[in-house]
Amino acid sequence: MILQALMTEFEHEVISTRKLLEAVPQKDIGYKPSPVSWSMGELAQHIATIYYWYVGTLTKDVYDLATDHLERGDPNDIDATVDLFEKNVEKARAALKTVTEECLQQNWTMKVGDRTVIGPMPRGIVSRGFLFNHIYHHRGELVIYLRATGNKVPGMYGPTYEESAARKQ
Repeated sequence: MILQALMTEFEHEVISTRKLLEAVPQKDIGYKPSPVSWSMGELAQHIATIYYWYVGTLTKDVYDLATDHLERGDPNDIDATVDLFEKNVEKARAALKTVTEECLQQNWTMKVGDRTVIGPMPRGIVSRGFLFNHIYHHRGELVIYLRATGNKVPGMYGPTYEESAARKQ
């Protein structure tokens, strides 16, 4: 039951993430809202990278980011980031298909070398918080970046504010 709900949500949200990444214009890829923020390109690439983390989260009991190397490409090339996203979605989808309800109850840990950064905690909880919610959080940031640069934000859960306001005029 939980697994089917996660898989359904995953597929639905992939569509929304794709729309958002495809809305990132190359001309604004270097935009940063503050000196300590990621650029729009780095943020988009991070979102695409999180989909890669599904593999380590769903197929390993201990996921060590220090030993897991993903070739990300240039964060200043939105086409490369969209391609990275599509490849990582396929890997995530394949990993999701290997999971069982029992697997979601098993403890999982994330490390960076000797340092534990998440866990141990049940894989199902990690899937919601570390994977799904993490993506939603960064998508929200990316929406703000797009609006701050005067770009159109795609509707992901119905019409955007701008689309609704235009209808009222």
